[in-house]
Amino acid sequence: MDTSSPWLDDDQQELWQALLTVVIALPAALDRQLQRDAGISNFEYGVLARLSMSDEATMRLSDLARDCDSTQPRLSKVMDRFESRDWVVRRPDPTDGRYTLATLTHIGRQKVVASAPEHVAQVKRLVFDPLSAAQRRHLSAALTRIAATVRQEVEGG
Repeated sequence: MDTSSPWLDDDQQELWQALLTVVIALPAALDRQLQRDAGISNFEYGVLARLSMSDEATMRLSDLARDCDSTQPRLSKVMDRFESRDWVVRRPDPTDGRYTLATLTHIGRQKVVASAPEHVAQVKRLVFDPLSAAQRRHLSAALTRIAATVRQEVEGG
């Protein structure tokens, strides 16, 4: 790779602009669909989905925040809304009282199940349908490498 130029070459610039479009516009498109069809944001859906996929639909809030790329205060506000709708309950972690657990309720699980079909259809339409199987494999390999590098940077290292 040529590191002498401070600028991106044409191919890099094209890739970078396409990636920016995906990073910025895809969440907005998913947000619009979820707001319209389910009355929740893409972030809120992600929180509910992560809880639904965890053991006993329960996670420490600190782990949930990390897994959802959220700050604790942002997640706390979402948890307040979810509790007011009876979608989650919070309680101290019995194994370590310094932590709080969030558990998805039956009503919360119903919300995820009701929201998922249109959301999954939108994800398939926007992300998977435009690609061949080979393109999906290549994209997965490339994004996995980029994600690992980004995670390492974010985690300080």
